[in-house]
Amino acid sequence: MSIFKLLFKKSDLECPRCLGKGFVDWEDIQRLKKELKWVPAPCAYCDASGKTTKEMLSKVPVDTAFLTIDLPESEIEKIKNGDTKTLKKGRLKELFFDDLIKYTLHHHLNKNMDAQSITDLYLKNEDSNASFSLERENLLQYIEKVIRLSKSNPE
Repeated sequence: MSIFKLLFKKSDLECPRCLGKGFVDWEDIQRLKKELKWVPAPCAYCDASGKTTKEMLSKVPVDTAFLTIDLPESEIEKIKNGDTKTLKKGRLKELFFDDLIKYTLHHHLNKNMDAQSITDLYLKNEDSNASFSLERENLLQYIEKVIRLSKSNPE
């Protein structure tokens, strides 16, 4: 094989995130346990091609929650190239959502609070210098989604 063909050879490996569809659907989201972190969208792991490389598989875990199609291309490339600062920022954002989920479930299940009350309490106690935050309406919608999912998937 010539060097040209070797350099520009398309991968024949099926993307393990979207299973070769080029699109992450609800089944993929459930399979990868990202129900409250992703929505159906073109696959950021394979750039919607359905194919990936051995290099990508070795560098970036398939379930990297913060590798999503709505990021700027420069951020996606930094994640794919293992940029430490970008990966740390992504992990912090994932931890933010993990903590928000735990906070919501604690107040809903243990204190019998509804989404509106949890939203009000969260915003009242939120640090004004928080690294991540959500606008009130987005926060309320997210908390409602967490509660709905907890009712449909009791553990």
